[in-house]
Amino acid sequence: MNPEPPNAFDAKPLDADIVCTGFGPAMGGFLTTLTRVLQEAADQPLDSRAMPGLPPQVLCYERADDIAFGVSGVVTRARAIRASFPELNADEIPMAARVSDEKLVYLLDPVGASRRPALMKLADQVFQALSGVLHVEHQGFALPYCPDFLHKKDGFVFSLGQFNQWVGQQVMMTGLAQIWPSTPVAGPLMEDGKVAGVVLAGDGTEVRAALTVVGDGPVGQVSRRLDEMVGMPEGHERDEWAVGMKMVIDLPESCELEEGTVFHTIGYPEPEIFGFFYVHPGRVASVGIFVPSWLESPVRTAYRYLQHFVQHPYLWRYVKGGRLRSWGAKSLLEAGRRGEPFLAGDGYARIGEGSGSTNVLTGSGVDEAWLTGVQLGEAVLEMYREGLPFTQGNLEARYVARRRKSWLEQESKVAEKARNGFQRGVIEGFLGMGLAGMTGGSLFMPRPKEDKKPRRAEDFYVGRLSRSEIERAKERAEREGRPLHDLLMDLCGWPRIEYDGEVLVSHQDALLMGGKVQAPPEFADHVVFRQAQVCRECETHLCVEICSGEAIHVAAEDPGGTPAFDREKCVHCGACLWNCPDSNIEFSAAPGGLHSAEN
Repeated sequence: MNPEPPNAFDAKPLDADIVCTGFGPAMGGFLTTLTRVLQEAADQPLDSRAMPGLPPQVLCYERADDIAFGVSGVVTRARAIRASFPELNADEIPMAARVSDEKLVYLLDPVGASRRPALMKLADQVFQALSGVLHVEHQGFALPYCPDFLHKKDGFVFSLGQFNQWVGQQVMMTGLAQIWPSTPVAGPLMEDGKVAGVVLAGDGTEVRAALTVVGDGPVGQVSRRLDEMVGMPEGHERDEWAVGMKMVIDLPESCELEEGTVFHTIGYPEPEIFGFFYVHPGRVASVGIFVPSWLESPVRTAYRYLQHFVQHPYLWRYVKGGRLRSWGAKSLLEAGRRGEPFLAGDGYARIGEGSGSTNVLTGSGVDEAWLTGVQLGEAVLEMYREGLPFTQGNLEARYVARRRKSWLEQESKVAEKARNGFQRGVIEGFLGMGLAGMTGGSLFMPRPKEDKKPRRAEDFYVGRLSRSEIERAKERAEREGRPLHDLLMDLCGWPRIEYDGEVLVSHQDALLMGGKVQAPPEFADHVVFRQAQVCRECETHLCVEICSGEAIHVAAEDPGGTPAFDREKCVHCGACLWNCPDSNIEFSAAPGGLHSAEN
């Protein structure tokens, strides 16, 4: 089942020893480990199997237009990264800093529109009444204790884009691996039930290799094709996601927060939404939120929630008077170990986020992803020395076995059921996380037998808005070609965003500030709706409400049917793919997206 390129012609195949898909922390760990040993083994060189007499031929293809366009602000303990770079100096990496101060902050609701359960409303009242005693300031309360499983006090604050670029430069300087950005992969090349390489999008070039290293993330083409072909291990499921959305902000000169300051936030703008605030060198901050799949609202708009988050008094005192530098968004797989696929097969191995390495309890994924790459790199070198083929059995015995014996595996078991409670409610979710974290995973909240599905606006807002108000809002949204979320949030008491042209700008202006978006004409649209009738019968239109760049919108000519797609705005975050309740979206590989190395 090889993918058909849009403009197929007889392209000449390429031969390599190892072909890699996606360049992120996991691939950085793999290529760093591999090329470092190849470089040091000059006296006992390892020969290419594809091109005898040369070193192993290693190619890495990245969809984005540069390896520095990874969208994330990162705080990490960096245990695996520091093992690869024992003398790691934050000054060598742009926007990197040692963690200097870390707080877990509970944010009260300053506007009265957050959909808080009764217990959280009571907590807000207690905090307000005892504000002087509890040191509640600016509608926020820094908890006196940051749990050990959450803290990153011995770690680093990174810009993922800048970190990727720093790692990639070192890899390419060895001359032992090639990294090709702006080169999306359409899918795996299959022969006799084995992975024999990849097929590039666009011209359909086949790249043949004995080993395909899959690090293209959970919405990558190769990852998803493999899932379709081999399924998931029994009991494993990818049913928890989030949209991560962030701003990079020049803080005003009046801000005295030192570099390396970290805030983890809970409670606002909705109780289910986690937030973060990281201070980089040069008075620059990454500020963002995670909107999870278990937020039941059928209007999960991340951008408006982000702007309300930034304006919370606890954060706004540091941000007001600053300037937005860039903006970004991406999907996050939050199933963790429960979403782990088969890690190896004949001719392929999977690493990174798409392999289920993210720790959903600690909120950490970059260092874990890096470790999976290191483990595979060590295994591949071992197999080269022993002359072993890259079969499923050999990869499991050397790569998967390494992973099972590492701290990554032990900590992922602790975190595996830590998020169970959120399917029942936000209070149950926090209790479940606390139980799992404090007991090493021995105690946890049981999952409900059936997860809650996205509900209609009529169901979600009942009790806050009348059905007639909701119907009028839906009619107006269709008539004006607008997303429903703005209208419903207005009606529920969320204040309108007053743009200041500095930090608070329109979504489309933020898209431009995030970096120029390109969609080369020779590639197909990222997003295609398979069946118009399915869209007509959809009651939630979550694809419109969740779209990170407003690339998906209500079609003026057919407001009740298939949404319109604007390829120039798509940032390739993949949120539409996992938010569609009917799996009616085809998500294709193509270059483009946000162009910002700061993210």
